[in-house]
Formats: sequence, structure tokens, C-alpha cells
Amino acid sequence: MSSIAENIARIEKGLKQETRLVAVTKTKPVEVLLEAYQAGARRFGENKVQEMVAKSEELPKDIEWHMIGHLQSNKVKYMAPFVSLIHSIDSFKLLKEVNKEALKNDRVIECLLQIYIASEETKFGLSEDEAKEIVTSPELSDLTNIRIVGLMGMASNTDDTEVVRAEFKGLKNLFESFKQHESPRIEMRELSMGMSGDYLLAAEEGSTLVRVGSAIFGSR
Repeated sequence: MSSIAENIARIEKGLKQETRLVAVTKTKPVEVLLEAYQAGARRFGENKVQEMVAKSEELPKDIEWHMIGHLQSNKVKYMAPFVSLIHSIDSFKLLKEVNKEALKNDRVIECLLQIYIASEETKFGLSEDEAKEIVTSPELSDLTNIRIVGLMGMASNTDDTEVVRAEFKGLKNLFESFKQHESPRIEMRELSMGMSGDYLLAAEEGSTLVRVGSAIFGSR
């Protein structure tokens, strides 16, 4: 079995220059995260706020913490002082909450809109129209403590690579089309798509951030 360091090196080597790795560290203990850190990983993705807060207190301060899971408004305040990027914004209400907490911490928090691209019914996310509503909303200019810097999506959980590729292509096209809405609040530069099973496909289709857990840490 390869070590965490070997897995990280192999994944990084396979990625294109513009694609960066987010190590999905959810449910993993701090010593495992330290091993990834020592292997050079600096972007860690968590899906539970409490877990992220607890780990951030124990680990080096140059780690970028990425919130990749479904986020409840009442939890935003706990991570607002330090979170680097929120991948999972799925409502305007949540965006407003992030803005409110970012303001209290005198920060601008970068966010991605989570777009629903999969064929399963279980995933969270916005439809294209709902996302368009957010990026064209006149109210957005009032949210001076957030910046929408891109989109995130999760492809269908299927072995059919053509289905997955088509979903990634669709998200990339939406990402490109949103560039026309760029403003002080919107800067389309990050496309978060691809996980352990499909990150190479995602990178081929233009992902800038791949969220990889089991291919680094092994399946739990």
C-alpha cells in the first residue's frame, strides 16, 4: 500500500499545471493530516464546520481550509475567522450570512456557487437559473465582504465516463458564460470539480481545484 506522501506525489504529478489539489481530510484524525502536511499538502477540505474548527486549532497556520460540504447558516460564524474558500454556497440567504460573519471578522471570504450537475437526487446545489439569479442580483453589490470566485459541482456517481465528462463540460461552459457578469463581487477563476474517482477527467475538462480524499488516504 502506498504512503500518503506517495499518493499525493502521484496525484500532483498527474494534474495539469492549472489544477490544484484539495486534500479531503473529513473524518481523518489530526496525525493523518499532519502526514499530508509534511508531504506538502496545504489545502484541506472538510465537510463539517466543527471538525474543521477543531483541526485548525491544532494544525499549522499556513493551511488553507476549504469548506466543501453542505453548509448551514448557523455554523458560518465558527469558521468565518479563518476559512479560505467555501465551495458549497447553494442559496442567496447563505451568501448573505457569510457576508455578515465576514464583516464581523473584517475579512472578504471567497465563495463558490455549488451547481447541481448530477443525475442523482441526493446532491445539494443550485440550478443554472438559480445561479444566474444570484450573479445578476442587484443586491449582490451590497455584500462587500464576500467574493464569488467560481463554481463547484459533483458529477453523477457512475462508471460511464461519457456522462461524467458531459456534466463537467456543462459546468465549464456555465463558468465561462458567467465571466460576462464579473464585477467587484464576482471574479470567475476557480472551477471546483472532480473527486477521487474522476479527478483526471475533471482536470482535462478545466477544473482548477480537485477534491481528493480516498485516493490519498485510502477508503475508510
